[in-house]
Amino acid sequence: MVVTDTAAGIALDAAAARRFADDHIVPRAERFDREGRVPDEFLRQMSRAGLWAPFLPPEFGGAGLSFTELGRVHAEIGRGCSSVRSLLTVHTMLAWAVNRWGTEDQRARWLAPLARGDLLGAVCITEPEAGSDTAGLAATATRAAGGWRLTGTKKWITGGQRADVFLAYARAGSGLAAFLVPRGTPGVEVEPLADILGTRASMLATVRFRDVEVASEALLGPASFVSGLVLSSMLDIGRYSVAAGSLGIIEACLDASAAYTSARSVGGSMLRDLQLIRAKISDMVTDAAAGRLLVEQAGRLKDDGDPRTVMATWIAKYFTSTAAARHASAAVQIHGANGCGPGYPVARYYRDAKVMEIIEGSTEIQQLTIANTAYWHPSPGSTSVV
Repeated sequence: MVVTDTAAGIALDAAAARRFADDHIVPRAERFDREGRVPDEFLRQMSRAGLWAPFLPPEFGGAGLSFTELGRVHAEIGRGCSSVRSLLTVHTMLAWAVNRWGTEDQRARWLAPLARGDLLGAVCITEPEAGSDTAGLAATATRAAGGWRLTGTKKWITGGQRADVFLAYARAGSGLAAFLVPRGTPGVEVEPLADILGTRASMLATVRFRDVEVASEALLGPASFVSGLVLSSMLDIGRYSVAAGSLGIIEACLDASAAYTSARSVGGSMLRDLQLIRAKISDMVTDAAAGRLLVEQAGRLKDDGDPRTVMATWIAKYFTSTAAARHASAAVQIHGANGCGPGYPVARYYRDAKVMEIIEGSTEIQQLTIANTAYWHPSPGSTSVV
């Protein structure tokens, strides 16, 4: 599918995303990483390219892009810069949740500006003492006159420094509830997080809700459904984007390593001709191909409305994130001392890849979840998500 942004005259598909990454992201990625932020002008450039929410329906300013193609787009952006792709991920999660679970009024209010990138979104789930275990969330939502009162602290919020609207999850009685909270709401406090290991330009923040009062219309979806439907389905979308972005890291490592070993010699031989180097390159090529198939499978199942997409996405994210970490390490090794210093991007890939093994479900959580399929469906071949 090819989507045309008539205002900018840009066709958005994987090929266009690749050109955008090569022309506008790759030359700036090191500076973004060094400065710990993506400047507003570049965010507006992403808006003109139609990158923020092209999967939304045309009536809300999107282009109805399939999830299969969206995964390809996010892989290309992730190849250029994981921080930029991370900003797309959380914005996608929020916009998707509003489109899927929002009322007509919520969709009318939020989706068009989210599609244009006039408003940027972030998702507030993780807390200082609760990450993968959402049962441990301590933020609370209590009934107040005309709405709700939110209290709690969220940490490691991607895009939190820049977001205009937060989708905040809080405990409401025995369940969880999600609320759309504009940044300027009284009681919302944002504290930037700096000096993190990877995705340094993703503008992480701690977001505090100090007796924040929101109207009843801020509630997204029935409160009793959130933990089982809104939250889990939204996390599935985020996990899919991270899987695609991890594939992008593998491809970036491959490109960098192939270029470096083709230009560098040792002992009178080109690095590319050494057997041990070729073995590392071969593994990168193979895992990139396998990861691409897994991400594509998850996307197709999403487009088909097939519930098997959830497990397919777990598998895709597990494979690509661990492979990205492995190959980023190999890329640094291939570059030697140069891989540890400025001037070469592989050190950034190495740091970013480690983050991919943690976010949207850690490697260990993924292993537990994926292994369960062997016990739920013990007969040969029944664990397939194809």
